[in-house]
Amino acid sequence: MEWTDEGIVLGVRRHGESSAIVELLTRAHGRHLGLVRGGAGSRMRPLLQPGNSVSAVWRARLDEHLGTYAIEGLKLRAATLLASSHGVYGVTHLASIARLLPERDPHEDIFALLEHSLDDFDDIGSAAVHLIHFELAMLAELGFGLALDNCAVTGETTDLIYVSPKSGGAVSRGAGEPWRDRLLRLPPFLRQGETAGDLTEQDLQDGFRLTGLFLLRHVLEPRGQGHSDARAGFINALMRQQARAAIPAP
Repeated sequence: MEWTDEGIVLGVRRHGESSAIVELLTRAHGRHLGLVRGGAGSRMRPLLQPGNSVSAVWRARLDEHLGTYAIEGLKLRAATLLASSHGVYGVTHLASIARLLPERDPHEDIFALLEHSLDDFDDIGSAAVHLIHFELAMLAELGFGLALDNCAVTGETTDLIYVSPKSGGAVSRGAGEPWRDRLLRLPPFLRQGETAGDLTEQDLQDGFRLTGLFLLRHVLEPRGQGHSDARAGFINALMRQQARAAIPAP
């Protein structure tokens, strides 16, 4: 058995004295593990860092075996990602969410979204938007997508500013106003046809609250899990950055 594919490193664990078991999210073969001989050595260690894009050749005698990887670097982002606290937390959390995908099941749209997110992770505001969009996409990929295109009450497609915490459906301003205290806020950058624009701290908090609620309820808690510490670390780093930005210069 042999195939060649592009992959993004999700994680690495040492195996024996010099080898490592590497977990990749590959474009055409999904989340896939393999043994890299010499992977714990100084030559391979910088290559096998979470967030890096690699070219991988996987070989095994039988398809169900762990198999071995021969890996070459394509885009080594890790040094940049690990240079900031939001980068460290962000890539760790993205990897933890990607691990919710069934092993060896291809998800090419998720691969493309993860790759795009990591390529645009320098600015913490952009990174936050990408992370929220990735969580939304993972909800949809796992069968729990939110219906944010039209009002769950009236069917309207405009002025959607709320989300029902029960159904996950958008609610228009008029239909939701009497129950506004019971509804989640739909931030502008998640509304159909709108871009991120000028992000506020409240917008990002609302986005994380929205995806966090449904991920916890539908995906994590049924697996006996909770949100990763990295997610909380990223949000805290984001809030600290927003607070510093709000302080006027002397």
